[in-house]
Amino acid sequence: MKAALILFSALSFLGYGSACFFSSRMKQEFLRYRLASQRIPVGILQWCAGGGLLVGMSQPWMGQLAAGGLALMMVVAIIVRIQIKDTLLQTIPALFYLALNIYLCIAGF
Repeated sequence: MKAALILFSALSFLGYGSACFFSSRMKQEFLRYRLASQRIPVGILQWCAGGGLLVGMSQPWMGQLAAGGLALMMVVAIIVRIQIKDTLLQTIPALFYLALNIYLCIAGF
């Protein structure tokens, strides 16, 4: 079960990171977040952390570090969504990934 959660989170963040580079919709979202200049660095961090989760399947310390970093990133995402007055429905994905990555960080690989 834990392996499935690791893969789910890793693939989600590899996909989201890729979208930061290539998706015009994501460009618009970062404008809405008032973080347009942070789109590429966020994409790079998400790619690195997603890869770190995958590497964590053989090097547990790397997976826990990546999961902790993603949890911190989701805390920031939630703060941004509160600041721009997003609805709870719009914030739920960040809350879900926060909980998932806290679990992976604490429970270990």
